[in-house]
Amino acid sequence: MGFYSDRIVPHLIDVACGMSLTEPVRERVCAELHGHVVEIGFGSGLNVPFYPVTVESVAAVEPADLGWKLARERLAASPIPVERSGLDGQSLPFPDNTFDTALSTWTMCTIPDVDAALREVRRVLKPGGTLHFVEHGLAPHEKVRRWQYRFEPIQKTVAGGCHLTRDIPTLVRAAGFEIRDLDTFYEKGAPKTMGALAVGVTEPVAG
Repeated sequence: MGFYSDRIVPHLIDVACGMSLTEPVRERVCAELHGHVVEIGFGSGLNVPFYPVTVESVAAVEPADLGWKLARERLAASPIPVERSGLDGQSLPFPDNTFDTALSTWTMCTIPDVDAALREVRRVLKPGGTLHFVEHGLAPHEKVRRWQYRFEPIQKTVAGGCHLTRDIPTLVRAAGFEIRDLDTFYEKGAPKTMGALAVGVTEPVAG
């Protein structure tokens, strides 16, 4: 990783994704997590305060060393054991059928091969396991989409490869998940180009 990606981007993401306006949706997406959890794109641990008591442990997948360092205070305050367990969501270092639930928040926009990452999550979930996500992506309105396509090259450069135009529900379904619950809306207080959110719970399609 270059200096900007390694030393600057984690700070930017910690600030941008740590704003108070994200807290209600973080609490919502974490509410049904339980058992052994894998979190891809752990970042600086912004979800840690919202893990419910039903979570036994969390395997954190995060490539940025600085992100992990920024998480130290949140980790120290959490009664739930969290271990940095992988660096790349596209290649998870776990056996099949390991986890009860999986979590992804504002992560799928950045992973280079999001299909590979989703298939890896599917592989490591136990039968009946669920993936819980909140992601920003392609807006529902054409006028907003046009601005997303205009801004995306700048966004990718400034924000460590972050895409604005990924159709998250379509990507999740294509990777072999059935979406059990889905809510799409614009995040209050955020620009529509960056705040078109999809919040969902999915489970792998049988077979």
